[in-house]
Amino acid sequence: MGQHGFEIAYVFEYFYRLLPALKVTLLIVGSSIGIGTIVGLLVALPQLYRIPVLRRLSQLYVSFFRGTPILIQLFLFYYGVPEVLKLFYVDLTRTPALFFVILTYSLHSGAYIAEVIRGAVSAVDRGQVEAAYAVGMNGFQAFSRIVLPQALSISIPVYGNVVIGNLKDTSLAFTLGILDITGKAQSMGTLSQRFIEVYISLAALYFIISFALQKLFERLERRLLRHEPAAAGLTKEPLVKRSFLRREAASSKWRRKEAQL
Repeated sequence: MGQHGFEIAYVFEYFYRLLPALKVTLLIVGSSIGIGTIVGLLVALPQLYRIPVLRRLSQLYVSFFRGTPILIQLFLFYYGVPEVLKLFYVDLTRTPALFFVILTYSLHSGAYIAEVIRGAVSAVDRGQVEAAYAVGMNGFQAFSRIVLPQALSISIPVYGNVVIGNLKDTSLAFTLGILDITGKAQSMGTLSQRFIEVYISLAALYFIISFALQKLFERLERRLLRHEPAAAGLTKEPLVKRSFLRREAASSKWRRKEAQL
């Protein structure tokens, strides 16, 4: 513990001193979520379309990254991948540690995002797609007009949780020498021996960013639901109940149309 008494003034001082390192943290989060979304989509497709071999491989991928700690994954990629590639005469010893951090977090996030995509698409009532075919839509039109809008509105809250979880997980990147806000706080605490003030500042910074992301995704969800009656009560009804009611209302609408044909 620190050798000094607690002083609130240092909390504000360290908060501002942590801000320059925030760009590294946001770079890791933004890059890993962007790449992870692409990876997650590619991993989810074999499961949605039930492609035999690829489906098993995608399930194995998801199970590995969801079933092992992110810290172990960081060490495996940082220390293990260069050793494996040496067998193929590829030298990665000069590769920055930030590359391995972004790679690890991208694959880690991709596993969770794949499940978000798979769950959101599967939650859309199949009867709506069949009704879309019945009124003359092709596969692309049914997906873009019926499945995609509903899947997006269903997935946004869970996707937001993945992003916020990714932000908090980046606090382990300092173990590979990355000077993000956690790495900077660790250095400042060691030099000043004021660990309480430093970590209060660090916690406040993480909380502010997480709160901002939460509000951003809530606003995005509200925007996606702006044409639905339940959107007005978005903050008052439980998410599961809202999603169920939306799906039931849309399903009943398409069944009525189908019955009139």
